[in-house]
Amino acid sequence: MYSTPLTLDALLVLDAIERRGSFAAAAEQLNKVPSALSYVVQKLEEQLSVTLFVRQGRRSVLTPAGVHLLEEGRKILGAVSKITEQTQTIAHGWEPKIKIAIDSIIETSLIFTVIEEFLSLHPSIEIDISEEVMNGTWEALIDNDVDLVIGAAAPMPTQQGFRSIKLKSQEHVLVATNGHDILQLSHPINKTDLSQFRTVIVHDSVKKEIPRSTNIIEETSHFYVSSVEQKIAAILVGIGVGFLPTDRIKHLLQSGKLVEIPFNATAQISDALLAWKIVNKGKGLQALRTLLEKAFQDQP
Repeated sequence: MYSTPLTLDALLVLDAIERRGSFAAAAEQLNKVPSALSYVVQKLEEQLSVTLFVRQGRRSVLTPAGVHLLEEGRKILGAVSKITEQTQTIAHGWEPKIKIAIDSIIETSLIFTVIEEFLSLHPSIEIDISEEVMNGTWEALIDNDVDLVIGAAAPMPTQQGFRSIKLKSQEHVLVATNGHDILQLSHPINKTDLSQFRTVIVHDSVKKEIPRSTNIIEETSHFYVSSVEQKIAAILVGIGVGFLPTDRIKHLLQSGKLVEIPFNATAQISDALLAWKIVNKGKGLQALRTLLEKAFQDQP
């Protein structure tokens, strides 16, 4: 059992007095008589054995103890307001929070633009973003750590109860930083040529399932990183070469900071999926999926 003389009504009174500067103005805001506010404050001061307000001219000013009480109290008022909104949201079929795993392969600017639009329409819903890689993205959905995965690598796992749509296809090209020794080779290179050089590899973030391996040249020495962003940075400084999706490095290829290496092998194409569990029927998730699907469809 919690026992405290502090009530929400008392906090609202303190907040109004501090904002309006006087008991009379605060009483007008709260549609009460000034004596009612004076009674609340006096009673709280007696129960806490502190002075909360002092007079400075015509204004009522908080003491240091009053400042502390109100600062912490406003956190409580904010939390209560949030709980109220979320409760009403849930009652109407809208979940209070959506957890999303974004695969590292996907560039996030478009996703965040869509999420900003979504939050402007549904400000009471919280969004929790995490980054995963390859099978780690699917594992997060399987384990119910997230409600939605964006950019998950095809194919979808065989577990029943999943739905997915293709967001985009991505072409992966072998690249190196401008000036790398591999660029001295004048012919389309093969795996034997690559064995002379270090390749940069992104770790699968999966924890319990079997890690997925893509675009790994086994004969080379490897430099491992935990995200595509780190992989790009490592290749840019010359640590190694590696395969990267063209849509993530278009500007670097155009500027000449990265150079595509002709590779004597079949073109590397992968599908990035949007996926969720069928049992999750929250209106927020449905609305967000619709916005994301449309945004990717509208891309040139």
